[in-house]
Amino acid sequence: MPAPPIRVFLVEDSPIALTILKRILGSSADLEIVGTASNGVDALAAIPGARPDIVCTDFHMPRMGGLELTRRLMEDYPRPILVISASVQEEDTSNVFQILEAGALEVFPKPRTGLSSEYEKNKLDLIHKVKLLAGIKVFTQRKALAPESALPGRSTTAASLPPLKATDSPFIALDIRAPRILAIGASTGGPQALQVLLGALPASFPVPIVCVQHISEGFLPGLVSWLNQSCALTVQVAQAGTVPQAGYIYLAPDHYHLVIDAQGHFQLSNQLPSSGHRPSVTVLFNSVAAYYRRSAVGVLLTGMGNDGAVGLQTLAQAGSYTIAQDEESCVVFGMPREAIALGAAKEVLPVQNIAPVLLNRIFRSAGPR
Repeated sequence: MPAPPIRVFLVEDSPIALTILKRILGSSADLEIVGTASNGVDALAAIPGARPDIVCTDFHMPRMGGLELTRRLMEDYPRPILVISASVQEEDTSNVFQILEAGALEVFPKPRTGLSSEYEKNKLDLIHKVKLLAGIKVFTQRKALAPESALPGRSTTAASLPPLKATDSPFIALDIRAPRILAIGASTGGPQALQVLLGALPASFPVPIVCVQHISEGFLPGLVSWLNQSCALTVQVAQAGTVPQAGYIYLAPDHYHLVIDAQGHFQLSNQLPSSGHRPSVTVLFNSVAAYYRRSAVGVLLTGMGNDGAVGLQTLAQAGSYTIAQDEESCVVFGMPREAIALGAAKEVLPVQNIAPVLLNRIFRSAGPR
């Protein structure tokens, strides 16, 4: 017997945008639109009776916008929430990411009519995203992403962390006395995980941090601004030709692979996507492994697909220390699962435990580099 369709509730104040969303999502036999509203007030009244599996909401709406709607839903009627919004003005970019803090799972660009090929791609991407996020238990995920220090009876000291989950892979013996860079990859659920991990690192963190986060076009500046509000380190987009410096977190720009060249400089590449992504986590990890060898630490966070799994394996085989986020704290346990299956992760940890491990075990004796 086929599974019942996924029940979708749409919150959108633009009649044109609502028509496009209904046309896109209604084209899938696996999705059923069970209600619509033009603002958060009407949505709150209608959603309990509609019993949706997922709520898709705009950001700016009259009477009650997407941020307040998300906060109220997570308190009274927790459901997976996908924010579907146009690229916002510069003064609003970081505000969009406050919805992720409130409990939404991801931000997706509002589909537009235009080139048929672009529309078809956006259509398929949106349908896939809704199907993926609809099955996530959001109330569990929000608790899992809370720092352990905020939970009763829990400590973030290294002594309280789970034991090392070693693999049987033939890794080079690890020398963690002199790590020189931290490389991170993330996709779906990554902004929230990055906020937890990076926000726990002090301004004195001794090595540069380089990161690939899969994110929809137009939202990277907002991610940078949002992370800068909660990080002691400076977050910025990586620039070609520069050398990674301690005190900074570098994010890969839109549309380009970010790599470390043979001289240790950032370079941007427009080579073909890897695992469907550009920038790609695996492309970054491979270049870090080639230049830093055993003097790197690699972390693979939540995300769908397999990008980063082979790259984490390459880092591990070069002698670098590797960590994968565990299933319980992942929004989507895809990329870490693939890495663990390859034996690429030296350790598997909840996201809130990763920073304590980095600070108390791996970088404890390291000075600035």
